[in-house]
Amino acid sequence: MTQQRLRRPAHGRQRGQSTMEYVVTCAALAVALFLPVPGSDNGAGSRNTIQILLDGFEKAYQRFTHSISLPT
Repeated sequence: MTQQRLRRPAHGRQRGQSTMEYVVTCAALAVALFLPVPGSDNGAGSRNTIQILLDGFEKAYQRFTHSISLPT
C-alpha cells in the first residue's frame, strides 16, 4: 500500500507543462506583432504588424462611412 501512495500517475508530472506552452506561445505572438515588417516603409520608417492592421481598419471604416453617406 505504501508503494501505491508513492507512485504518481503520469499526468501528475505534466500538470504545469501546458501553462508554460501557453506562456511561450503568447510571448512569441506578442514579439511578432511588434517587430518591424520589412518592405512596409511609408516614408517614416518601418511599421509593425499592429500599425499595418490598424491602418487597414481605418481605411476600411473611412470607405464604409463614405459609402453610407452617399445619397440613394
